[in-house]
Amino acid sequence: MTRLDWTSQPGGALHGSVRVPGDKSVSHRALMLGALADGTSHIHGFLEGEDTRATAAVLQRLGVRIEAPAEGERVVHGVGLHGLRGTAQPLDCGNAGTGMRLLAGLLAGQAFDSTLVGDESLSRRPMRRVTEPLARMGARIDTQDGLPPLRVHGGQPLRGISYTLPVASAQVKSALLLAGLYARGETEVIEPHPTRDYTERMLAAFGWPITFEPGRARLSGGHALHATEVDVPADFSSAAFFLVAASIVPGSTLRLPSVGLNPRRTGLLKALRLMGADIRVENERSSGGEPVGDLVVRHAPLHGIELPEALVPDMIDEFPALFVAASVAQGRTVVRGAAELRVKESDRIATMAAGLRALGVAIGETPDGAAIEGGVIGGGATDSHGDHRIAMSFAVAGLVATGPVRIDDCANVATSFPGFTALANGCGFRLA
Repeated sequence: MTRLDWTSQPGGALHGSVRVPGDKSVSHRALMLGALADGTSHIHGFLEGEDTRATAAVLQRLGVRIEAPAEGERVVHGVGLHGLRGTAQPLDCGNAGTGMRLLAGLLAGQAFDSTLVGDESLSRRPMRRVTEPLARMGARIDTQDGLPPLRVHGGQPLRGISYTLPVASAQVKSALLLAGLYARGETEVIEPHPTRDYTERMLAAFGWPITFEPGRARLSGGHALHATEVDVPADFSSAAFFLVAASIVPGSTLRLPSVGLNPRRTGLLKALRLMGADIRVENERSSGGEPVGDLVVRHAPLHGIELPEALVPDMIDEFPALFVAASVAQGRTVVRGAAELRVKESDRIATMAAGLRALGVAIGETPDGAAIEGGVIGGGATDSHGDHRIAMSFAVAGLVATGPVRIDDCANVATSFPGFTALANGCGFRLA
């Protein structure tokens, strides 16, 4: 991947309507379930990102015909639950941790062997959290000391289990449910804290009998998936950068239409409101089983908070943006219970702390969080360490900094938010 660096300049108020790309998590799952369904599924609002395209390419290597008649559209010709075809070639997940973990569950029930590989960043991400419970179901998956590549052995009879996750993770839960489609008996996943329920909702939309409630999901094997239409809402994680930006830049008002408002995804919305943010939800509705609404955010003075730990699982991808909001809020913001941040695309606690310190922010790290003293963000240079969410968060920080903020290593933004620079500059950023 070609190296890309940004400079974010302080500017004026932000205005306009910003339609962010489709939800990455929903896009991944729609491809996978569409591939395993009987019939042809149509996906609208598909995220045209490198992660989701990597998942599509893996499924195509496994014999699934996927058409792209227009930007943001996919037509998936399902092959049925047992119609995938094996390949001796490695299946490249790129930077997609969601893709790799969910595919591990899906492939555990196949008759053929598979090897899942990823880029340098993904190859450093821990996989035992998903391979160990899959092994309890009867799967055989080899790793490199718990890291990718994953060598998934086919032909293993799977059995349903009741499994309590030691750490709340929608990806691990989803992998177990996908393996459960192929398992004998019932698969039940119990969470210490409820996580996003995209997989559960989508399985139901594709006709698979499943029961779920916050913190628990169960299904039995032996049924079939039936093709359907999927409308992918705008990605809340992508909207997060604009919610924070308009909240902290004086005079700003932004509208973000058709954003997915799954209650297991919108912890940042609750956190920002606790800090004093002015964010309204308008035109609430349901789309493909997912709650959707238009978000209207206006600048408001923020104050520091002790973040309730109950919100942590519902905003795990939004913490870099929250750290920026906390850096300009009045008073101290304390985050606990977020150790998961240390094993994302980068160690997001350490990377954000180093970058914010370089910009003059007082921030102290703890093993599972941070304490941030709000004040003034200065100009300077930061390094995203190839983490797309870190890069976009420092682009937001540059809006209110005392001077330009240079952000190194931003090419991976294309994995989750293609076109970010154009959308950001269109509403008032000065990003180049």
